[in-house]
Amino acid sequence: MKSLRRIRQAFWGLVFAALWRRVRDAGAVPPPAFSVLIRGGVIYDGMGGDPFEADVGLIGDRIAAIGDLSWMHGRTELDATGLAVAPGFINSLSWATESIIEDPTAESDLRQGVTLEVFGEGLSMGPLNTDMRRELRLRRGESRYPIDWHSLGEYLEFLEKRGVVPNVASLVGATTVRIHELGHANRAPTSAELVRMQSLVRTAMTEGALGVGSSLIYAPAAFAGHDELRALALAAAEYGGAYYSHLRSESRHLLPAVDELIDIARATRAHAEIWHFKAAGCDNWPLLAAAIDRIEAARAEGLDVGANVYPYLAGASGFDAAMPPWVQEGGHAQWLERLRDPTIREQVIKEIEVMQPEWESLYAAAGSAENVRLLGFRHAALQDYCGLTLADVAKKRGRTPAETIVDLVLEDDSRVHAAYFMMSEDNLRRLITLPWVGICSDEEALAPRGAFLQHSPHPRAYGAFARFLGHYVRDEGLLGLPEAIRRLTRLPASNLKLTDRGVLRAGAHADVVVFDPEQVRDLATYARPHQFAAGMKHVVINGQLALRDGVPTGARPGRFVRGPGAQRNLSGLNTSTSTTHITIA
Repeated sequence: MKSLRRIRQAFWGLVFAALWRRVRDAGAVPPPAFSVLIRGGVIYDGMGGDPFEADVGLIGDRIAAIGDLSWMHGRTELDATGLAVAPGFINSLSWATESIIEDPTAESDLRQGVTLEVFGEGLSMGPLNTDMRRELRLRRGESRYPIDWHSLGEYLEFLEKRGVVPNVASLVGATTVRIHELGHANRAPTSAELVRMQSLVRTAMTEGALGVGSSLIYAPAAFAGHDELRALALAAAEYGGAYYSHLRSESRHLLPAVDELIDIARATRAHAEIWHFKAAGCDNWPLLAAAIDRIEAARAEGLDVGANVYPYLAGASGFDAAMPPWVQEGGHAQWLERLRDPTIREQVIKEIEVMQPEWESLYAAAGSAENVRLLGFRHAALQDYCGLTLADVAKKRGRTPAETIVDLVLEDDSRVHAAYFMMSEDNLRRLITLPWVGICSDEEALAPRGAFLQHSPHPRAYGAFARFLGHYVRDEGLLGLPEAIRRLTRLPASNLKLTDRGVLRAGAHADVVVFDPEQVRDLATYARPHQFAAGMKHVVINGQLALRDGVPTGARPGRFVRGPGAQRNLSGLNTSTSTTHITIA
């Protein structure tokens, strides 16, 4: 195989050299060989091997040549001398579903090199029935946008037609499918309902979904039993789809939650991945070692099980994650109606204050109100609390922390966004060293302007990938840069069966980043989160420059990236530019 590759490289090298000599001898100015030519960079191809110095030539939306292209030129040329050239980064857990409508640049991620946003943690933007569309309109945040779609594929096509900077893709949400058929009820589906839920998954897969995603600590997702999840994952696996999960427990019941995911991997023989893998709460930190052992044993058995993390010690969620699921049954309106009932309110406050064995509480995992920081509200009257701890706000209001949680949810008519500090630095370092662990943001893609300034996001929205590369890879040396790049590129692409993304090779999609490994760093903090990361020089998406010299170009080259089950030859699909693909030694 290697000898054949060398023969091909030599052949194309001779062909292009001969063409160049003919043009030179004729005294003519040759036309550009490439639409974009990246010169002199250090190539990290995404596969984890040793880097090498080379040029990268792009034609249209594909990589056409990698090698010594000094005797050729392009319409646009980028000097990458002394810089790293790598595949575009994949955010395997993005919440940019609405923020990308408000601001299509997804700039906080663009400036970190993200070229593909993957949605679908439990909730996806389709399939939607009439009631779900009405609820989505009511629960929209700062963004006001038309909801003209019903299916997941239609939503992703809406983004592509509207024009967005990054590529977009999604799993179909197990919670979304459940709500479509059962609403917010706390019960198992009937046989007929489960058949319809599986049919919805199959339809989403043929539209281009990447698999099924679950988020099992939140109502109504928490009401889903193991058999229901396995049935949905099996439907996705028929089309090559993966199963991703926010586990049923990340604290006291972490080990049985990991076992549940492994069982689904065994039943489907598909890739199964833990979103934002962690052991939450200091009493539970020792459980991580046993959880890792179980995953390693499953992988040794031949199961395709993996995980991803965000490189921070605080998670972010809502105050719904501090309340029992039973009070949230029936949806948002019924949740708030129950909280207004004095008897129910008293019971909820008691369950917030005293750890309950039946459900997962992020407030309990944080350990105290000092470890909970308020991040976002719907109403301007509460915005001054952004950035303060729950303990600070409770003291200001003269209430207990549990009372304050309930009061703020009612006053804001929202779940209230908060950061929960609950992870161990040693555990995070251990996870980063594991070869089957990737990186995600678990956040929206934002920018320090407009409606986004009305709340204080988790700094991972601006810094997850830069923090991984700058702090944990360069400064702490937990990984070499080639392996770190693989975690951001080929690893997630392979898990999602995206064969021509996440790699630099002739014929692959032209998603390419150029950055300075010595300068890449996160600047966002919990106190000042709206700070772009540093170090990213150029970002090319589908062959078009989206970031040049650290500045967005205004191009919107993003596409709907379809998963393995998508029907081929659909009308209206973007087709790749026809090119001759060469690799030059």
